[in-house]
Amino acid sequence: MAQFKRGNLTQELLECIWTTPVIDHHAHNILLESHQESHPILSMTTEATGKALQQTPSTLAHMRAVRQLANILNCEPEWETVLGHLQRKRKEDLVSWGMFCFHGIEAVLIDDGLDTNTVYPYHWHSRLTPSPCKRIVRIEKTAEMLLTRSVKQSQARGEHRIPNDRVRAILVQDFPAHIEEAILDPEVVGFKSVICYRTGLALPPIDQAAIEAGIQAFVERPDAPRQADRLQDDVLSPAFVHITAQLLTKHSSTKPFQFHTGLGDNDIRLRFSSPSHLQPFMEQYPSVPIVLLHASYPYTKEAGYLAAVYPNVYLDIGEVFPMVSKEGQENVVREALELCPSEKLTWSTDGHWFPETYLLAVLQIREALEKVLQQYVVSQTLTVSQAITVVQDLLFNTSNRLYDLNLDLRPVRPIAAVDKMLASRQQSTRIENMEILDELLNRKPTVKYLRLQWVDYTATVRARILPVKNALELFRQGKGVSVTKAVLGLLQDDAMAAGVRSVGQYQLYPAFSSLCLGRPGHAMIQCEFRDDDGEPVPTCPRTLLRTTVERAQAEGIDFLIGFEVEVVFLYSGREGTELEQGAPRILSGQAWSVARALHDDKMMDLLEAIMTHLERSQIGIQQFHAESAPGQYEFVMDPMAPLAAVDSFICAKDIIMSTASKFGMRATLVPKSSPKAAGTGLHVHVSMTPPEKHKHFLAGLLKCLEGILAITYPSPASYERVGDSTWSGGTWLAWGTQNRETPIRYISDSRYEIKCMDGLTNPYLALSAILGAGLRGMLDEEPLHHQDCQNDPALMTEEERKGLGITRQIPRSFEKALDGLKKSRVLKTVLGDAVFENYLAVKEAENEMLQGMEVEERRKWLIERY
Repeated sequence: MAQFKRGNLTQELLECIWTTPVIDHHAHNILLESHQESHPILSMTTEATGKALQQTPSTLAHMRAVRQLANILNCEPEWETVLGHLQRKRKEDLVSWGMFCFHGIEAVLIDDGLDTNTVYPYHWHSRLTPSPCKRIVRIEKTAEMLLTRSVKQSQARGEHRIPNDRVRAILVQDFPAHIEEAILDPEVVGFKSVICYRTGLALPPIDQAAIEAGIQAFVERPDAPRQADRLQDDVLSPAFVHITAQLLTKHSSTKPFQFHTGLGDNDIRLRFSSPSHLQPFMEQYPSVPIVLLHASYPYTKEAGYLAAVYPNVYLDIGEVFPMVSKEGQENVVREALELCPSEKLTWSTDGHWFPETYLLAVLQIREALEKVLQQYVVSQTLTVSQAITVVQDLLFNTSNRLYDLNLDLRPVRPIAAVDKMLASRQQSTRIENMEILDELLNRKPTVKYLRLQWVDYTATVRARILPVKNALELFRQGKGVSVTKAVLGLLQDDAMAAGVRSVGQYQLYPAFSSLCLGRPGHAMIQCEFRDDDGEPVPTCPRTLLRTTVERAQAEGIDFLIGFEVEVVFLYSGREGTELEQGAPRILSGQAWSVARALHDDKMMDLLEAIMTHLERSQIGIQQFHAESAPGQYEFVMDPMAPLAAVDSFICAKDIIMSTASKFGMRATLVPKSSPKAAGTGLHVHVSMTPPEKHKHFLAGLLKCLEGILAITYPSPASYERVGDSTWSGGTWLAWGTQNRETPIRYISDSRYEIKCMDGLTNPYLALSAILGAGLRGMLDEEPLHHQDCQNDPALMTEEERKGLGITRQIPRSFEKALDGLKKSRVLKTVLGDAVFENYLAVKEAENEMLQGMEVEERRKWLIERY
C-alpha cells in the first residue's frame, strides 16, 4: 500500500482523503451489456452532444481522463488505445470491472429516470457496493409516464386530444398517489427535479386558476403527445414541482428534494439554471430539505451562499468531476467552502452509463481535496483535524445523515491499480510543469545541458549539470538528483558548520517555472530539496519562500517584487593575475547616472551584450544606468511574483558575471569592492494587493528589522557599506516617503523600497524574512509607531528623531545583527525552527572564518566568489 506522506500534509489527513468511503448520493444506471455501444463514450467528460461532442478530445478534462485511465489500465495514454482496453474490460466481465470502478463507494443513490430500457435497474448496482443502493425518484419521469399513458389511451379510443379531466386527474390524483407511495417506500430516499432543463428554476407560484388555464392550453397544443413524453410546459412543469414539495410538507417527510442546477447540456438556458432563482421556493417550503446538484456550476458561489443562509438547503459539488479541468475542480471546492458549512456539503459522481465515470469522479475529488486542503493546512486556515472533518462530511457524513441511511464509516483500502497509481504520482508530482521544459527544448533544440541550481546559506550558487537526454529520462520517471544532506550546511570552502553531517541524502527537484537560458547550449533551473520519501526539506531556502507566499495568498494577499541589481565591473591587472581593486580602466569622472560612464566602448559592448543575453533569456530589465563608484552600474529588473523575481535575479546575476568574464572582466556584488568608493547594494521593491493594510506590513517589518538585517546584511563585509548621508539607507531604523536616507523608502500606494540589503544575501531567505515579518504585521494589524521621516535622520536632533519614533540604530556589526536575530521570536516563527537554527550555525561558522582574515584579504576573497 502506498505510503500516505507527501507535500505538507500529515499522514493522518492524507489517509483520510484516500480511505474515506463515499456515499454517492446522485448517480445514474449503468448500461446493459447489450447496449454498451448505444451511447458515445466521449460523453464521460462532457455534457456536449452532436457535433460539439466531437471536439471533446481537445478539452483539459478529456486529456486528463485519458492519462488517468491509461495509468490504471497500464496502456499508452492515447484515446483509441484506452478506448479499446475499456471495451475489452466491459466485455470480459462487466460486474468485476464495475466493482473495480465502484471501489471506495459505500452506496449509490440512483436517479433511474435518465434511461429505462437500456440500463440495469437500480438494485442491480448493489452488487458493486458494500451497502445496498437506493432510489431517487425523478418527478418529471413520473408525470411524463402518467401523461403518456393517458395520451395512448385517448388515441386508442380515437380521440384527437387528451381530455381536460384526465390531465386534471393526473395533477390532483394520480401524480400525488405515486409521490405519496414513494414517500412511504423505504427503497426511495429522495426526489429529484430537472425543471432546470424544462422551464428553468424561476418557479412561478401555483393557483387553481393558473392550473386550469394551463390544462386547457396544454390539451389544445398540437404537440401535446410529444410534450407528454418530455414535459416542457410553463404551467404544468412547475405545478408538479410544487405538488411534490407540498406532499413532502404534508407528510412531514425529511426525504430530500434534489434539483439539477447549473452544468448541463445545451437543453438548459444557462441564466435560468442559477440556484438563486429558487430562493422563493426555498422560503415557501422551509421544512423540505433541498439539495442543489452539480455544484450549480458556474454558479457555485451563489449555491454556497444559499446553503449557508437557508437551514433547509444543501450543496452538492458533484458532476464537475470529471467534467471540468483539474484547476476548475479545485476552485469549485474552494468556492463551496468560502461560505458553506462542511455539514451542508455533499458529493456525488453523477456517474452514468459507463463504470469509468464513477472511477474518474472518485479519483479526481480525492485529488482536489488533497490539493486544496493541503493549502488550507499550510496556511493555517484549517488544522489537520478540521480538514479531516471537511473530508468526512463531504464524502460521507452529510449524505448519511441527510438521506437517513444509518451507515457506518469504515475506511477503505485503495485497490491495487489505484494504489500503484498513487505511488507513481507520489513520484511524478514532485516534477511539475515539465511542459515548460518540453516547450523550451522544442523552441531551442541547441540546448544540450540543464544546470540544476540551488542557493545555499552563504548565498553561494551551486549546481549539477545534466545532459538533456539524461535529465529527461530522470524527470519523466518522477526522480530527482541525489545530493548529500550536508549541502545546506556548507561554507564557501566546503567546510561544514557545527552539527552538519555528511550522512544521508536529499533529492534535488527542478522548479521548471524558473527555467532560463544560460550560456549557449545551457539552460538554468532553480531547484528545491526533498527527502527520499518526498517530504519537502524544511531548511530548503526556496521551499521556505514558496510556503511564505502560499501563506500570504491563503489570506488573499499577493506581493510583487522588483530588484535593483548594483554591480561593479573590475579589470584584470597589468600582469593579468590580480584584479585592480576599485580601479577599472574607464574614463575618470564616473558618478550617478552620468553619461560620461558610457563613453568607454569596451564597457558599452559589455553592457549591451549583457542586455542582449538577458532579453534572450526573457529576463525583463526596465533600465540600466551608471552608479557612483568607478565601474559600477545598476540594472532595474521588472516587478514579478516573489519566487519568479528571485529565480530571475539568480539567473540575471549569472548572466552578468559570465558575460563580464568573456570580456576579460570580473563582475562583483560585494558591498565594498574598494574602501574609498561608494558601496554596492541589492535594493528590493515590494508592493502588495490589496493595498489597504500596507502600513501594518511596514509596522511588522520595522518591528523585526534588527533581526532581519542578519539575513539582508549577512557578512562582516556588509557593515563596511553601512553609513549615514550616503544614499545607502543610513543607520537609523526609520522609514520615509521618498527618503533615501532611511532603510525603508515609501514610494506610493503600497510600494516600498528596502535599501538595507546587499548581494551577499541569500535572496530566498531574505524575502522570506521580509515578507513573513510584514505579513505577520498585516494579520496582527500591528500598529505603526514610527512616523514618516522627511529628513536625513543623522542630521536631526535626538529630540526630533524621538518625536518620529526613531530611537534605534542599525546594528553596526554582523555579530550584533546575529544577536538581534537570536532574540526575535517573531522571526523564529516566520522562518521556522529548522531554517532559524541552521542559519545561525552556518553564519556563525562563516563569520569566524571571515573574521580571521585581514580586511583587504577578505575583500579579495569575497570578490572572487561574489
